[in-house]
Amino acid sequence: MFEKTNVGNSPCSTGMDQKVAVLLVYILGWIGALIFYLIEKENKFVRFSAMQSILINAVWITLVITLSVLSTVPLVGFVFSLMSYLTYIGFTVAIVFLCISGFKGEKIKLPILGDFAEQWSRSDSV
Repeated sequence: MFEKTNVGNSPCSTGMDQKVAVLLVYILGWIGALIFYLIEKENKFVRFSAMQSILINAVWITLVITLSVLSTVPLVGFVFSLMSYLTYIGFTVAIVFLCISGFKGEKIKLPILGDFAEQWSRSDSV
């Protein structure tokens, strides 16, 4: 389901340890990930993680907004409201999993999002 790869500890152009940078990318959400994506020019693992964080946050925000709007529908609103809470829990678990894996130096490529993140985070596109 997830593609897992061990990566070395290569230097970051920010001067920060790679594992700490990846941890911050996931903890700080899409704004922190965008900052790291824009300032990191050398480390492919940090750039990939930043783009994956941006994408997973975009999906989560879209789902929460959609489910929140649908939760106002009479009679079935409760189901969508419950789905919104479950989405939040699932997102939190995924972020914690990605934080722990990234801090251990493991690159976790999420299905679909990971492919886009890998494609859009290539250094030659900077």
